[in-house]
Amino acid sequence: MKDAPARPGRKVNTLVDIEVYLKECTALVDVELDRRLPDAAAPPAVIHEAMRYSLFSGGKRLRPALVMAGAEAAGGTRAAVLPAACAMECIHVFSLIHDDLPCMDDDDLRRGKPTCHRQFGEAVALLAGDALESFAFEIMAEAALEGRGNACDWLRCTAELARATGSRGMIGGQALDMAAQGQEVSCERLQAIHRWKTGALLTVSLRMGAVLSGAGEESVRALTRYGEGVGLAFQIMDDILDVVGDEAKTGKRVGADVLLDKATYPRLFGVERSRDLAAGAVREATAAIERLDGRADPLRALARFVVEREG
Repeated sequence: MKDAPARPGRKVNTLVDIEVYLKECTALVDVELDRRLPDAAAPPAVIHEAMRYSLFSGGKRLRPALVMAGAEAAGGTRAAVLPAACAMECIHVFSLIHDDLPCMDDDDLRRGKPTCHRQFGEAVALLAGDALESFAFEIMAEAALEGRGNACDWLRCTAELARATGSRGMIGGQALDMAAQGQEVSCERLQAIHRWKTGALLTVSLRMGAVLSGAGEESVRALTRYGEGVGLAFQIMDDILDVVGDEAKTGKRVGADVLLDKATYPRLFGVERSRDLAAGAVREATAAIERLDGRADPLRALARFVVEREG
């Protein structure tokens, strides 16, 4: 699909109910993940039980929703990119399991429930995270083999997902984040940490949805800029919620960043200035998709959700 020109005078619907949208995407992803995942009793049962425990412990499924919203903005459908949305959630949950481990953030609570290593032990949690990462790429490869759309597009997206997950993306960002603990960091370095640690996966979610829906490169670039802005805003808000959030709403321990002496926006700028910076990043994100028509309205609503969320 070539890039469609903006529609002059078209009224953009900014009244998308983002909670409803997220619930619809979650329902689709949960059914598909349940279908694809091995049964909890399938050997080795403890690993499959731990995988399912972490995958189905709640959460807003924001990253899968971004895959679907990116697809819709490019004229595609949610159903066509559902495997990519599922793969994205597997990668995200793998990262949460490992992030919670004692060697990382040592968290006891995730989404209001005991973390995977508290429920199953460290070794099982580590292996369950590894298994979810592998399973994500199994899903992507199977989608190409099943003849869902263009196999080359699936291959491109698989490579992009691997890059965004690895040392040049989320894992690299986590390493930089750990190295910065207890250090005085510049705004530029902190922004780089957040763009890698959080922004890389949010951005690739959008790119996969668009590429798999046949978007032209101009639209892919616009969605990339949107993803970078929303990713930065999302992590800034995470930093803020660690300071002022309600544990009942965030579903995890509040104040962990302070205890770990992490580099965060509130530590560098204070809470109110951090809110302003998050709002500015969202404005840049929405400006990037200004020329996209009403099919991108869920993305506009998601951008607002990122800065208004309480958990």
